[in-house]
Amino acid sequence: MTKVVIIDMDDAIRSVIIGPTGPEHRHQANEVMKAALENMQVPFERIEYCVATGYGRINVPFADRQITELTCHARGVAHSFPGVRTAIDIGGQDAKGLKIKDGKLLDFVMNDKCAAGTGRFLEVLSEKLGIAVEDLGSMSMKSQQKVTISSTCTIFAEQEMISYLSEGTSVEDIIAGLHDAIASRVVRMVKRLKIEPDVVLTGGVAKNIGVVHAVQETVGLDIHVPDNPLISGALGAALLGKEIFLQAKERNETLERKKRQLEDTVTFYT
Repeated sequence: MTKVVIIDMDDAIRSVIIGPTGPEHRHQANEVMKAALENMQVPFERIEYCVATGYGRINVPFADRQITELTCHARGVAHSFPGVRTAIDIGGQDAKGLKIKDGKLLDFVMNDKCAAGTGRFLEVLSEKLGIAVEDLGSMSMKSQQKVTISSTCTIFAEQEMISYLSEGTSVEDIIAGLHDAIASRVVRMVKRLKIEPDVVLTGGVAKNIGVVHAVQETVGLDIHVPDNPLISGALGAALLGKEIFLQAKERNETLERKKRQLEDTVTFYT
C-alpha cells in the first residue's frame, strides 16, 4: 500500500490517503498525493517539506528527502504512544520489531523474505478458505478449541489447514490456529530485542483483532494498537519532515540575524 499523511505545524493530521501501490510506483505516488491535497483543498505549493519512506521511497519524485522506514516508524509510533519501548509491525510484505526510547530507534529485527508471519500469509490462506481477509479476526474470536499450525511455510500450512478441514475441524478453530502461528513466529523474532512495555502493534495485520489477541497472549503483556495502524511510518515521515524544515528555517534566520548584526557593526564604524 502507498500512504500519504499531511500534518500542520501543530502536528495535527490534516489528511490521510491509503491506496494500493500497483506496478507503477511513481504514478501511484503522484495519485495519492493528489488525492491527499484534494482532501484538504489546498495546492501542492502549500506543502513546506516532504519526506519519502518505505520500500518505494526512491520513486517519490516530489520528495525533499528520503528516510528509512525504520526511523520513520519509530518516530510515528512514539508520537501516538510516548511510552513505547517495543514496537511490533506486521505488514503485508514483512514483519519487524523495533526497540525504541524517547522516540528514537535503538535496535531492530526483521523477518526473512518468506510470507509466513506477514499479512500475505493470511491473504493466501483466506483465499483458500473462501473467506474475506477482513472477517478472519472476528471469526477467530469465536474459536472454542484452536488447532496448532506447526508449519511456518505458507504451502505446508495450507496442507495442514486442508487436513484439519477434512477431519471436520471448525473454520473458526483453524483461523485461530493460523493467528497463533503468526504471533508465535513474530514474537519469537522480536524477543531477540528483549520485549519491554509499552508494547505497540502496528501494520495492516494489527487491524485483525484475532492476531492482536494472539500476540498479546504470546507476549504476556498488554498490547497497544494505534487508531490507524497502517500509517505509523507515513506519520513519522511527516513529523520528521516538519522537524527538518523548522531546523533549516531556524538556521537561515540565525544566519540572516548574524548578517544584519555584521552590517550594523560595519555601518557603526564607518
